[in-house]
Amino acid sequence: MPRVAAAVLAAGSGSRLGRPKAEVVVGGERLLDRAVRVARAAGCEPVLAVVRAGTSVPGARAVVNADPARGQRSSLALAVEGAGPVDALVVLLVDTPGVGEAAVRAVIEAWRPGRIAVGRYGTRRGHPTVMAPALWREALRLAGADEGGRALLAARPELVDEVDVPGDPADLDTPDDLARWSE
Repeated sequence: MPRVAAAVLAAGSGSRLGRPKAEVVVGGERLLDRAVRVARAAGCEPVLAVVRAGTSVPGARAVVNADPARGQRSSLALAVEGAGPVDALVVLLVDTPGVGEAAVRAVIEAWRPGRIAVGRYGTRRGHPTVMAPALWREALRLAGADEGGRALLAARPELVDEVDVPGDPADLDTPDDLARWSE
C-alpha cells in the first residue's frame, strides 16, 4: 500500500473574501478543520496544513508559511518538503468545501507511480491532485508565484489521469461565493 500524505494549502490572506479562508466557517465547521478531516478520512498520513503564523490546526501537522504573500507556490514548496518520505502527496485547497472524502479517496486509489491523478467534476478538472514528490518538485520549477501544478499538467499531459469524482470543485474567493455556498 503506498504511503500518501496530504497537504492542505491554507496560508492565503483571503484578500478578495476580506479575511483568511482557513478561518471561515461553513456548515458549522471551519474550512481548515473540514479539509483536515476529509484528508484523514481518506486515509492520508501524515496530514500537513500550510498555514499563517498563529493558526491552530487540530489533527494535522502545522507548517507555517512565514511569508504567505509570496503566493501559493511558496506554500506548496513547504508542503512538498514537509511531507517526508512518502510515495505520493495529495494537495487540497482550504477554500473548496465541495471536495469531500469520496473525491480524495477516488483520486488516491487511481494514482499510480510516475503518474499524476487529478479529480474531474463533469468536464472540469479540480482538486485533489496526487503525484509523487519528485513530480511536485518539477511542478514547482514550472509554477508562477501563485500557482501549483497547473503548468506541469499542461506541459506533461501524457502523465495525467483524470478521475471522475463526486462533489463540487468551486472555490470560495469572494463574499458572493460564500453567500452562494451558504444558501
